Amino acid sequence: EVTLVELSSPGCHNCAAFKEFWESIKGDWENVKFTEISLVDPEGQELVQKHQIMASPGILLNDELFSTGGVDKDAFVKKLEELSN
Repeated sequence: EVTLVELSSPGCHNCAAFKEFWESIKGDWENVKFTEISLVDPEGQELVQKHQIMASPGILLNDELFSTGGVDKDAFVKKLEELSN
């Protein structure tokens, strides 16, 4: 199982774009457990500090920072493939 966490902020365009992208491909990734956490929640603040996230969304794969701000969709899918094998 792969854990995917999106740290998002209210009204964030890039956050909404990532979530829309994930919704469009999640059917191909039954092994991925997706969680969205708000940056304004205490849990989100803790993760922001831990991973030094400066832009949203912060994307974590298996508790490792994958990207902040925007997401390279091809690199994201490639990383999911690596983690799933």
